[in-house]
Amino acid sequence: MKKFTLITFASDVLLARAVAREWLDVVEKSSHDRHTQCVALSGGRIAREFFNAVAEGARVRSISLAQVHFFWADERCVPPTDPESNFAVADKLLFQPLSIPRKNIHRIHGEGSPDKSALAASNELQRMVAADKEGLPKLDLVFLGMGEDGHIASLFPGDTISPGDSREIYRAVIASKPPPHRITLSYGVIAAARAVWVLASGAGKEQALYQSLSGVDGPPLGRLLAMRQGTRIFTDVNANPGSECDGSGSNSARC
Repeated sequence: MKKFTLITFASDVLLARAVAREWLDVVEKSSHDRHTQCVALSGGRIAREFFNAVAEGARVRSISLAQVHFFWADERCVPPTDPESNFAVADKLLFQPLSIPRKNIHRIHGEGSPDKSALAASNELQRMVAADKEGLPKLDLVFLGMGEDGHIASLFPGDTISPGDSREIYRAVIASKPPPHRITLSYGVIAAARAVWVLASGAGKEQALYQSLSGVDGPPLGRLLAMRQGTRIFTDVNANPGSECDGSGSNSARC
């Protein structure tokens, strides 16, 4: 299997709609197979477009998300009603419009002590999601965004914890952008997921995406790509994936 697949779009709206369609196909099949799907969501600008597209697509196609359990790749340490809360955005644009059962929503309690909330979120994920052979919860799918510096979830450049050494599930971190106090999944848990879909969208991210795809040490997305196979990257950012990639169509490349 290739390290990653890069799929490009002309705009954030087209990107969000395409990813929503693909994920709803997965949800529909999982529902028919009576398989509970455990996914981790992220925040950011593209998440709003994505949640809107999922809600609209699910209504039009009459697809229920009742067998999906929702976790978070990261959360800001703010109350759940705060506009900065990743939960608040998902609740407004996705959970409430689709009447997602509250028992399926496993939010991180960002309003509490960061360390205690990280431990509680870790325990909840371990309770709900079966572990892999390394003892890490194996999520079905992790959705990630990417920042201008290449950060994913709340894993930022300069992190002193080596991706390969971390045995944590969630941990409290101090981010290099506001709000500073956050809780994030570890590299290990993200890398262990059955599928990771990165929605890399927005101006100013060209260099970080190029470096990540080219294997340059530093950007957290690049560090994640080195840890796993089959990551899918959906982007409207103009970044060359590098000469080591073989083109497989007008809008995708595999490495």
